[in-house]
Amino acid sequence: MVLSGAAAAMPSLAHACACGCGVFDVGTSALMPNRVRDAVFLQYSYLDQPENWSGSSSSPAADNDDKHIRSEFYIAGFQHLFNRAWGVMVEVPYTQRHFTTTDAASGLIAGNSHAAPGDLRIMGMYSGFSDDMSTGITFGVKLATGDFTYKGFDRDTAIGTGTTDLLLGGYRQMHFGSGNWGGFAQVQLDQPLNTREGYRPGTELDAAAGVYPGGWAMGGGVQLTPILQALVSMRGKDHGDNADPPNSGYQRLLLSPGMELRVRRFRFYVDVERPLYQHVNGQQLVPHWQGKLTASLNL
Repeated sequence: MVLSGAAAAMPSLAHACACGCGVFDVGTSALMPNRVRDAVFLQYSYLDQPENWSGSSSSPAADNDDKHIRSEFYIAGFQHLFNRAWGVMVEVPYTQRHFTTTDAASGLIAGNSHAAPGDLRIMGMYSGFSDDMSTGITFGVKLATGDFTYKGFDRDTAIGTGTTDLLLGGYRQMHFGSGNWGGFAQVQLDQPLNTREGYRPGTELDAAAGVYPGGWAMGGGVQLTPILQALVSMRGKDHGDNADPPNSGYQRLLLSPGMELRVRRFRFYVDVERPLYQHVNGQQLVPHWQGKLTASLNL
């Protein structure tokens, strides 16, 4: 997925990674509205990509100039519901990333670290399809506020994409069975609307489906609930002079066991996401696992 002008002259090796960070935007029903109230939340996500992959299997590290990517994502967000039908959510991200790759000039392996604000997301929500607000749609934009010019990073490993993206999604919450079981499904499309300085990221579709029992009441307004969910992430090829289409785009299926703790108006959610299936175009770096921690407060 990564290609620079100098690297284009090198014969055989490809710069590539498969970030898959959009999958962190789906999963867990903690931030899906179920009554008219505001909420603030903080989210931390960790993604480590140490292994080179081609197609559906591991590939020799020598086939990829990129060697390792480690990312930590921090998001502060606010959700406001005007009434039972309409709401808005704002997410302000900050990313720390370490990128190890082969220097195009010297041929030596070098590491670069960068931390900066990411691309701001502003989303509208409509949940007026039913009285219980269990079904909704989301719509909004990702703005080009993240840095994409930092030296040592290629366009597909930069913290920001440089593009404005259209965000469209939907969700459904449900209850079933005699044991007070619940479930949810969520999907989100990220469609870039422009090309910026020779780079346009691929269209990305992320989806999640989860089930959970009634949970364990522990007294004092405290409840602990295990959650099992599956995550699907699909991304098309990048485009532009500063992209590498043959080594970009992927499909991934992950299994994600998690746990949610409710303490009165607070919710704490944690999960670990393990790939069950990964298919990438060309040569790309992939994770063995990734994880997410969310803390939210209903106001």
